[in-house]
Amino acid sequence: MPVRTVTIADVARRAGVAVSTVSYVLSGKRAISATTTQRVMDSVRALGYHPNAGARALASKRSNVIALVLPLRAGMHLPVLMRFATSVVTTARQFDHDVLLMTADEGPDGLRRVAASALVDGLVLMDVEIHDPRVPLLREMGEPSVLIGFPADPSGLTCVDLDFTRAGAVCAEHLAALGHREIALLGAPRVVYRRGTGYAERTMEGFLEGGRVGGLTTVAWPCEEGFDEVSATVASLLERHPGLSGLVVHNEAAVGHVLGALRALGRRVPEDVSVVAICPDDVAERASPPLTSVPIPADDVGRQAVRLLMTKLEGGTVPDSTLLEPHVTIRQSTRPRAADPAPG
Repeated sequence: MPVRTVTIADVARRAGVAVSTVSYVLSGKRAISATTTQRVMDSVRALGYHPNAGARALASKRSNVIALVLPLRAGMHLPVLMRFATSVVTTARQFDHDVLLMTADEGPDGLRRVAASALVDGLVLMDVEIHDPRVPLLREMGEPSVLIGFPADPSGLTCVDLDFTRAGAVCAEHLAALGHREIALLGAPRVVYRRGTGYAERTMEGFLEGGRVGGLTTVAWPCEEGFDEVSATVASLLERHPGLSGLVVHNEAAVGHVLGALRALGRRVPEDVSVVAICPDDVAERASPPLTSVPIPADDVGRQAVRLLMTKLEGGTVPDSTLLEPHVTIRQSTRPRAADPAPG
């Protein structure tokens, strides 16, 4: 026999209260005595009652669902993206919201579709491009939204992210402080730059500007993710820049391959080449040697994005821009540049 669904009337009957009292206890819309509240919650737990989502949505005009728009495209490093997604999901649950994950690359059409369906209360968008085609529609739509990332013009939007421009700069500054005069950035795959993805573009700009201010010779190259491609890129970089002694890697999937390529070419880390990575802490810590890094605070960014969205849903005021300050965590992969050998 099918199991009968427990209703709010069942909860009320067991607790010895009116159905409206149960509703007020669960919604928090009216103060109910502690004794009555306890009886109602005991009844909820004993019967295994779960409020009907459809009825709740009709009553509140809320779905208690937010959309995480995360188009899965070439050149994206899935493990790091899933850190952001996990943080969004777990934080949303703290606000009694579920998350609808949208992974298809539908652009503005996907936003129109989900908005027309009334499935969600708001949107969190990732993989933001400098000239993102979704931005004009976001400004027109009534649905609250938060972007993890920054387009060229963030006016009228709510954006949060690591300050990647500053992240690129602090990497260059760290190597300059150690006496390195010729440094390079190995960045994201070419397809990421072709899309004009904001975090990659800004990291490169910050690195080049930080090197310029420090009077360094700097070069920035895209870097693919496969071992053979990474090895060829590192070999070509060192052939063209034999005096290079500092390297920044902003490509989580390529970090291990870069270190392997340097070893294969007879370059020791950090004795011959100091290496800094922009990556999550666990990626840096697992490397050999452990890498000096600028951590990517995926958990913090995801939490902030959801909290900003919830504040907007409640009619609160939020800042247009939230930039998390990067910092360098020193490990074993960087050291002062070795002195040039004395002329013979």
